[in-house]
Amino acid sequence: MDYKVFLIKYAEIGTKGKNRYVFEEVMCKRMRSRLRPLGRFEVRREYGRIFVEAFSDYDYDEVINVLQTVFGVVGICPVKVIEDTTFDNFAEEVVDYVDNEYTDKNFTFKVHARRNDKTYPKNSMEINCDIGAAIIEKFPDMKVDVHKPEVVINIEVRNVAYVYSKIIPGPGGLPVGTNGKGMVLLSGGIDSPVAAYMIAKRGVEIEAVYFHAPPYTSERAKQKVCDLARLVSQYAGPIKLHIVNFTDVQLAIYDNCPHDELTIIMKRVMYKMAQDLALQNDCQCIITGESIGQVSSQTSQSLCVIDRACDKVPVFRPCIGLDKQEIIDISQKIDTYETSILPYEDCCTTFVAKHPVTRPKLENIEKSEKALEGKIEELYETAMNTIEVVYCK
Repeated sequence: MDYKVFLIKYAEIGTKGKNRYVFEEVMCKRMRSRLRPLGRFEVRREYGRIFVEAFSDYDYDEVINVLQTVFGVVGICPVKVIEDTTFDNFAEEVVDYVDNEYTDKNFTFKVHARRNDKTYPKNSMEINCDIGAAIIEKFPDMKVDVHKPEVVINIEVRNVAYVYSKIIPGPGGLPVGTNGKGMVLLSGGIDSPVAAYMIAKRGVEIEAVYFHAPPYTSERAKQKVCDLARLVSQYAGPIKLHIVNFTDVQLAIYDNCPHDELTIIMKRVMYKMAQDLALQNDCQCIITGESIGQVSSQTSQSLCVIDRACDKVPVFRPCIGLDKQEIIDISQKIDTYETSILPYEDCCTTFVAKHPVTRPKLENIEKSEKALEGKIEELYETAMNTIEVVYCK
């Protein structure tokens, strides 16, 4: 069937009371932006519903794929529009819809009508009964089951009538931009793109920072991170990626600090830089991909010590309670997995110690960091002042 209209369903947005229109409009704006390259579409809000209407030819699968990347959408319903709602024509059009939509007519169904136009001569229950009877008369193999039907034929009567029976799942969540902005520490691994996706799903607009360490990390490694940011941006919107040249800072840590504490101290410096960037770019939080216990720097003791490097913004870890397979499953769903496993090292893995400390004490780490005084400050400032910015979309 050639659909020209899609009904967009949402869930959590419906709990926002008087602020609901703000969330709806942000979601509509995102849909307009994502659909613009695919044809001429109108996205409109109408009495607690959102409709997408096509005014040009389009590729059905492309449109569905795009709508499935818009956070806030929980269902995409291809809709048949019936303009003449006099009942005989109405019933005939619904029967025609069933005939075109389902080749095999041997299934149970029920009709679920909502009469938003209270001037319509039949109420919702009468529409259910009379349309159901018309369907059974035309297709006697179909049976009514009001409790557990295989197909629900939904009808909404407004100034026109909308008929749909298929609900294609969307990503859920909240529209990006309705819950502030965060700075993601984006590496080339599996976890951090998933963390970025998950925090964006809660409505947080994201920027990202990548710590590049040439020649120990290659240009391919940097390109890999840019590619990951572009993949995440399909869900999160355009991402401003800050690329920090971290080599000199990292070498100073390597030359002056105990090697079993390298990863902890290095991450603390990264967090301080990410915090500075967050404050400069109006971000209210830092987001990382750590999962508790996954590696030595992600024990609860290590994470506690690393967090103490940030005193102005909180650190959020959306993956904290997930095991590796759960994270991989999400990465495969959002198409970042194959890029993440490309064999290009990031700066964290390049300088990892053979026997890293797993239960660091803050006082010991701070004592070791004193060896950096007078040696790292200028390097830190140079790194912050020479950041490369890439816009990924």
